[in-house]
Amino acid sequence: MADKTADLAGPGISTYPEVEKILPTGYEPLLGPKNRMKALYAIKYYIEENLCKELNLQMVQVPLIVDKDSGMNDYLDRDGSRTPIDFPCGLGLPKRIDAQVVQAATKWKRWALKQYECEVGEGICTDMRAVRKDYFLDHDHSSYVDQWDWERVITAKDRNLEYLTDTVKRIWKVLYGANELALDMFPELKKSKYPAMPKELVFLHAEEILERYPDLPRKQRETKIIQEYPAIFIYGIGHTLKDGYPHEMRAADYDDWTTPTVEKNGELMHGLNGDILVYNPVTKRRHELTSMGIRVTKDTLVEQLKLTGQEHFLQMPYHKMIMNDEIPLSIGGGIGQARTYMYLLRAAHLGEVTVTIWPRQLKDICAKKNIHVLE
Repeated sequence: MADKTADLAGPGISTYPEVEKILPTGYEPLLGPKNRMKALYAIKYYIEENLCKELNLQMVQVPLIVDKDSGMNDYLDRDGSRTPIDFPCGLGLPKRIDAQVVQAATKWKRWALKQYECEVGEGICTDMRAVRKDYFLDHDHSSYVDQWDWERVITAKDRNLEYLTDTVKRIWKVLYGANELALDMFPELKKSKYPAMPKELVFLHAEEILERYPDLPRKQRETKIIQEYPAIFIYGIGHTLKDGYPHEMRAADYDDWTTPTVEKNGELMHGLNGDILVYNPVTKRRHELTSMGIRVTKDTLVEQLKLTGQEHFLQMPYHKMIMNDEIPLSIGGGIGQARTYMYLLRAAHLGEVTVTIWPRQLKDICAKKNIHVLE
């Protein structure tokens, strides 16, 4: 049996010889840099406009930095492997502010629903930028992160799989529409060697995928399932599955991954969250587009912090607001912008659709593969 602990956190392929193996041979970009940018910005505006229409959201400003002591920053997982950038700011202050660069706006958005006076059924969407310094830098992981981070106010009655599923379908409808727009703008994207983007998603629980491939670790299970279903939403990411491991580790203080949701064949399943994964026909690999979920209540917050040994978080201002019912119940997620552009524009590397830092070793590998990253 393969080691299932190896890929529970810390994304990326982890060695450059492996990256060289998986990057496509004989790659030819379908669009040049100029047209790729034209398509990219058309997709961006389409998704922002239509995501707001589908989910009743409004575009708002979002922070790049937060107060370290606020508890607002996203820690991405629960093993401490990915830490934010800390720095002091405020020249002339007796004591400078301890600030952090955000890793995602996940927790800030829930608080911001109150700041922007959102009612039930209303929400916000942001053009979020972040830095994740502890990623291994490969073809679809970078230290610079851009997302459409969104959040919507819900009621206690909305905290169920049906509501989550309907929301996921609305998001997929927007992404599919963006794909149709790009194809209309640039017919050369309709290359016969690449299959069309699926119009519908398949929904499976992480327990169901484990049942199909009980001996494989998470990423290999995902690789197998997307060969059968090239566009999938996986429910229940974070709770321990019946093999004793979570599908993937998730932070304990935003998505609800402990609530029982469905019983199948006598097995109780958990979690009101999940990911959209697609098969990338260019790289021939799994490709995550978005992670999202119904957020914790004060009861599930306490339960998940106990399970992860992080009960000290309850002393932070953000967590106190949840415990004191000062911020609303919500659903939210982050849609990777560069990941989406890469998928829709049939690019082999994030560096073809975003500008950031890449190691020389990776750039040399890309150059040999006819992959030209932007600088």
